[in-house]
Parts: sequence; structure tokens; C-alpha cells
Amino acid sequence: MAIIDIQKISKQYDIKVILKDVDFTLEVGQRVAVIGQNGQGKSTFMKILTGETEADSGEIAIDKSVKIEMLEQQPKFKAGTTVREAIEEQLVELKAAQREYDALSLQIAEDYENQELLQRQSDLSIFLDHHNAWDLDNKIQRVLQEFMLKEYELKDVSLLSGGEQRRVGLAGLILKKPDVLLLDEPTNHLDVYMVEFLEEILLKEKFTLIFISHDRYFLDNIATNIVEIENGTMTKFKGGYKDYLAQKEQMILNMQRDHENLVRKLRDEAWWMQHGVTARRKRNELRKDNYYKLKEEVKKNPGRINKMKLELDRERKAFNSSDLVNKKKMLFELDNVYLTLGDKPLIKDFTTRILQKDTIAIVGPNGSGKSTILKVFLERLHIDKGTFKKGEFKIGYFDQHREMLDENQTIMHQFCPNGGDQVVLHDGRTMHVFGYLKNFLFPKEFLDKKVGVLSGGEKNRIALALLFTQKFDVLIMDEPTNDLDIPTINILEEYLQSFQGALIFVSHDRYFVDKIAKKLFIFKGNGVLEESYQKYSEYLEDEKDIKYVEMMEKEEQNNLAKPITQAIVETPKKKVKLTYNEQRDYEKLPDEIEKLELEIKKINECLSDPECYAIKGIVAISKELEDITKIYDQKVERYLELEEFVESLQRQ
Repeated sequence: MAIIDIQKISKQYDIKVILKDVDFTLEVGQRVAVIGQNGQGKSTFMKILTGETEADSGEIAIDKSVKIEMLEQQPKFKAGTTVREAIEEQLVELKAAQREYDALSLQIAEDYENQELLQRQSDLSIFLDHHNAWDLDNKIQRVLQEFMLKEYELKDVSLLSGGEQRRVGLAGLILKKPDVLLLDEPTNHLDVYMVEFLEEILLKEKFTLIFISHDRYFLDNIATNIVEIENGTMTKFKGGYKDYLAQKEQMILNMQRDHENLVRKLRDEAWWMQHGVTARRKRNELRKDNYYKLKEEVKKNPGRINKMKLELDRERKAFNSSDLVNKKKMLFELDNVYLTLGDKPLIKDFTTRILQKDTIAIVGPNGSGKSTILKVFLERLHIDKGTFKKGEFKIGYFDQHREMLDENQTIMHQFCPNGGDQVVLHDGRTMHVFGYLKNFLFPKEFLDKKVGVLSGGEKNRIALALLFTQKFDVLIMDEPTNDLDIPTINILEEYLQSFQGALIFVSHDRYFVDKIAKKLFIFKGNGVLEESYQKYSEYLEDEKDIKYVEMMEKEEQNNLAKPITQAIVETPKKKVKLTYNEQRDYEKLPDEIEKLELEIKKINECLSDPECYAIKGIVAISKELEDITKIYDQKVERYLELEEFVESLQRQ
């Protein structure tokens, strides 16, 4: 059932078309990702849904009972409000419903035939179930802990940083669980552990969600559908990010095929125009007009198809390029390094060497010391103890504050400070400034704009473009993907993969780290800093497994520590054979299990085949797999119990 239904909406600012005749439908339980280049209309579309911006035309039907709420980029809180109060203020309606439900329960105990009270209690129960709001206090404690807000619980929220305030706003919203939640770049200002917690909540609580994100693992893990906004149009895809890439590839193949058909048709029409007698008759003016339109379409298609291919190729490039350099120059050497910040130990006894062409991602929770160690490499901070050696070389630095930009200068002056219109690239080649900036998705009219009037994402793109005009041996980057859209991240990845120097970067973007890094420096807390050659996603999976084992061991120790209770005196009678039903199950279950295994294999094969899951829908097939796996597990468990009993009888 559709709770939001949009038909033929359009939106235009001056001469720029943002949306043109766009249709969109949202059903309960869908998690729709909105992707596209910055400036294409993603945020405008979200604001139209909330009513903050009006569409120029079209129809928007939203169920009146549905509450739509959006996480603001800069949340606003009442003056003097603590962090906990700021979260609880979003939960006033849920807490009131809890209190009313408890009060009604007492009244019904005395007047249990009162239908009006019973109906109201049932309505409240459904409301609290929908929002999963039965245990709010414990949920508040957990979200404070997971979003690293516990230590600020009683602190004035206005004293927190912008990123921390966003986490407070996000915490309140996910606990409130509105009917439709809108999130704009929710993973910004979250470390990877916070992102995993957010993913867990969104999936477990079955949110209905529309979100914008550049984090492609987050997209793949969360999205049930993806819509791409480009040049005013909206294209719809089923599934997560991997499914989007597969469907986009198929779309390009279809476009290529259609283009080839158009070319063949154009050749036929061209012959008719040149040789056909009827071509010169007036009644064939329409066919001539269609010929010219066809000609324009054929001319336009290759550019559009090639652009789409280029973007897709960037995404599909090999994860790691081979390293042909055997002898590498030593850049940094750290030996038994210790570093503290205030009373907090960040690094204890860390030893490593960083060589030419090393590609290192620095990962770990927020506040663990990731950005601090970059300052050590930049010689802006000195270690407390140990040895730090740095060779002679040039460092390029890209940070979240874009230090290299002069906001009072035009973009043209920023790239050509000495006049002219040529940019010298880091590899010595020269390019026209417009041709170069076109690679970073800037149109020609931007050249005369001042840097200060650009958006955060545009400033990041300019900073990246400027960075790659400089020559350096080591590139150090702090959260380079923040405020970048996916096409720009693809460009960044392409440049980094061709970069010949060493790369050291901090990032919480798991996909980006997996694709670029060949080595990890992992901050694990309490001063522990480890090196690893694993992919980051693999390390996180291993970490989950280790935590699970530790939790199980802790539970076992707790159980062993408990006093042994008095055993029940009565001893049950010993069974000497299977019952009739058990014997029948024991004989039939192996065949049933084998059939289920074949069905599960077929469903898994379908899930890995876009053509197959496009027919039924990936969500429906995943649900089918979940249901059949549950039945399979029950039958296997039943058979193993019976088999164990039969074996025990044989041993007697």
C-alpha cells in the first residue's frame, strides 16, 4: 500500500530544471536511497516531501495519518537543554502513550468489561508496537552509548560540536521512529561502529525510510530501492548498490542496442532523403522533420552512453593495482612511539615503517586518535616518547577544513594565479582550466565564481582538483569523502589509484577504504594501534565474531558462577523406542531436507542473477529464502534429535 504517491511533479529554479514530470511511490517498509550528483535535486526532492519546498506542478498524495520527519543538517535545540533532555523531548508522545497505557491497565483490572477502555488500550498497544516504544529508557541508554554521547549526557547540547549535535538529533529520531524517516547523509560524523549500529537499528526496527548517502556499503546494506536523479529525471532501481550497478550496466547495454537500431534507421532515412522522389513532396514534411530529429538523437546518444560507461567503469575498476616497484624509498619510521592527549593514551609502543607507494587507511572509533596521528606525520605535533624519523620529500595535505582554498578568489584565479588559462598537472602535463575542471563536474560558468559562494560539496571538489595540480611524494588526507557525492568519489578514487606516491588517509567510508587501501592502521582504544593487511570490511566481520565469542565466554563464566539449584527429585521414565510419529518423521525427514536444500540452492542462484530476481523482486525472493531456511532449520533440528536418540538405543 502506497503511503506517498507523487505524480508528474516539476520544480525549476530560474532556468535550471531540477525535476521534470517525476513520479515516485513509497510503500510501508521500503528503504529508498536517493542518489545523483550534487546539485541535481536530491535535497530539493526531500524538502518537497516534508512540505518545506513546494513543487511548481504535479500531484502529491500523502496519507494524512502518516508522520514524515527529517534529520536536519544543523539540528536546533532549546537553550539550556542537556543531551538527554534533547533526546527525550522527541519522545514526549511515546512516553505519554506509555503512561496512559499503564493507567488504563489499572482501570481495566477493576472494570474489565468496559469496551471503550479496552478499545483505547488496544489502540495504544498498536501505536507502541509500531514505534517499538515499550522499553524507551533502556533504548536511550544504548543509543547514548553507541553514539558516544554518554559522557555528554548531562551537558548542555549547545556546547557540543556540529557533528555531535547531529548525532543527538539522529538518536532522538531513530528512537521516535516516525512513520517515514528522511535522512540526508546520515553517516557523516559517524565512525564505522556508529554506522553499523545505525544499520542494525534501521533493519531491526523495519523503518520506512528515504535517504541520501554517498556511503556505498551503507547504501548496499540498507536500500531496498534506489532512485537516481539526473537532469531533472528520476530512474528507479530495485535492491541495493550492487544491484543498482548491475541494472545500470544492463541499461547501458540496452541504450547501446537502441542506438545501433537508430543508426540503422537513420541510414535508411538518409537514403530516402537523398534518392526518394517522394521526399520532395510537401505531404512528406513530417517524415523529413522526423529524419532531422532522428539525426540529432543519434548525434547526442554516444556522448550520453560514453558518460554512463565511464562512470560505471570507474566503479568497476580493479580494487588493487599491481606494485611493480621492488626497491622502495623509506618515508617515515616510527619506533616504540608513545603519544598522549591530556590524560588519554592514544598510542602505546607503536613501531612501523612507511615506504614509497604504501597506501594506508587509518581507521577506528571517533576520538581514538586518527586525525592526531596525521598531525604527527605533518610534524604539527610531537610524540611523547620513542623515535620518529621523516625523510626529505614533499607532502600534499587535504583536510576537512580545506586550508588550501582562498575564499576571496575566483576559481579561475585559484587555478591560474599568474594569469593565462592553462593548468599544470602533478605529472607535468598542461590542460585548459575548463577542460580540467570539467573532470570534476564543474561547468564553464563556474570559473568566474568566488570560492566563498560555493557549497561545501563544491568546495571539496575544488580542493581536490587543486590538490591534483600539485606535485608531491606523499598525500595525506583527512576524511576525503565527506560532503562528496558518489560520482565525485569515483573521480577521487580514479586519481588515487593512479597516484605514484604514498597515500595515508583517515576515513570511515568502508567501501572507499576497501577499494583504495592496501594496509590498515587500526586504533583499537587504550593506546593500542595495530597494522593489518586485511580488507577493512573483513576486519570488521572478524571483530564481530571475536566480540560474539567473548560474549559467549562471559555468559558461560556467569553461568558457572551461579549456585547449582536443587534437582527435581522425580526421575522421568526412560524411553525404549521411537513412537509411531517419531519413526515416520525419522524415515521421511532426510528426503524432505534434501528437497529443501535444492530449493535453497535455486533461490540463492536466483539472488545472484539480476535477470532472475528482476522478475519476482529481490525483496520477495529474500523473504522466500528466509521462510524456507527457517523450515529447513526446524526439520534438521528435529531429525538430529531423533538420530541421536536412535544411536543411544543402539549403544544400549
